[in-house]
Amino acid sequence: MMLHLHLVRHGQTTFNRYNRLQGWCNAPLTESGLADADKAGSKLAGYDFAAAYCSDTTRAEITARRILDINEHAGHARPELVADMHFREQNYGYFEGQDMSLAWTAAGGPHGAKSYNDIVAKFGLAATRDFLKEADPFHDAESDEEYWHRVEGAFALIASNPALEDGDDVLQISHGNTLLSLAHRFGGEGLDLSERPANGSVTDIDFDTTRPFGEALTIVHYNR
Repeated sequence: MMLHLHLVRHGQTTFNRYNRLQGWCNAPLTESGLADADKAGSKLAGYDFAAAYCSDTTRAEITARRILDINEHAGHARPELVADMHFREQNYGYFEGQDMSLAWTAAGGPHGAKSYNDIVAKFGLAATRDFLKEADPFHDAESDEEYWHRVEGAFALIASNPALEDGDDVLQISHGNTLLSLAHRFGGEGLDLSERPANGSVTDIDFDTTRPFGEALTIVHYNR
């Protein structure tokens, strides 16, 4: 079964505005964040969504409901919104809510990397998670293996929905680092990953539920 997923990064939050790490912790949407959600809703107003998913964080749920409000107003049937922890952003553990530059310096410094981008350039994206877990005095931050195991569970949840049929469109409210991670893993060489996905941006993914997870996703559009 081939599903067409439309992943939206939630609207801007106060932590986004203040450049702070925001994974499993939460922060309210700003006025710009509410506008981000409405802008995404306008982009997606023409789709009939057979299902809708988001993380169990208020920033994702509010974004989802505003998009579904616009979609319903455009004449489409409104699917039930499923909020589940598997769709959460990466867990940053001890570093939740900290200034991003300081957190990534703490993670990369012992390895000779001074920033997030420097870690990626020298060691790859997986190292950003593993280094942060290593630097976390409680080791609560997710390792790369732990992160992908949980994310795979999110896609398994979608694939197991008995109401979905081949060719259906599915709404999924996602998070910045998760979208970037999916693009790195499944986007191919031609994808421009120089910028993080914007709040309210849409990333379209084809999901072949018959294939193993590592081969199941194809990035169609990124950060549009």
